[in-house]
Amino acid sequence: MAGTNRARKNAPPREEVLATAMAMIAERGLEKLTMAALGREVGMSSGHLLYYFRTKDEVLLGTLEWSEARLGAERGRLLAGRGTARERLDAYVDLYVPAGHRDPHWALWHEVWNRSFNADEAGRDRQAVIESAWHRDLVALLVEGMSRGEFRRVEPDRFAVRLRALLDGFSIHVAVGMRGADRAQVLAHVREFLDDTLRQPQGTGTGREPGPA
Repeated sequence: MAGTNRARKNAPPREEVLATAMAMIAERGLEKLTMAALGREVGMSSGHLLYYFRTKDEVLLGTLEWSEARLGAERGRLLAGRGTARERLDAYVDLYVPAGHRDPHWALWHEVWNRSFNADEAGRDRQAVIESAWHRDLVALLVEGMSRGEFRRVEPDRFAVRLRALLDGFSIHVAVGMRGADRAQVLAHVREFLDDTLRQPQGTGTGREPGPA
């Protein structure tokens, strides 16, 4: 019991462990993130890490939540900024799409998804919280764009579901390095899609609050 108490007292904060895990993924790749290697980086044994996190799945999901919290703060700043709704929608897309092949955040998402086959309900609920934050912000931006007359009338929740499915598909291609799907090409495809589906015909903007399409 005394040894456990000392370990708890000397353990780094949870956030430090998660930040270290994310840094290791960025520098060495997800395959190098083992409990033993993470423990060495933060000065803990793999056994002590398991005491705090229970499983490697918990480390991965916690690290994803840590990373998403920072992306969420950045997304909030972008969406609260000045500019047209379309400019901020482009910023949302830019933030969503991976930086390139082996993007660490997307590598982490892939691993969490892979482990979701055996995840418990609590783990699935935590993933859903992350997804819903992206969805909620996108719906709000679409509603704003329609209310200003920048976007044509669509049903915002349905459109957001479809747009995010498109972004997920393209993003997986970028993250795994699929040929013909580099980041610049993907962003061009998405912007063309948004032009085709959201751009108002000239002279039709009303500035009225939208209703269902």
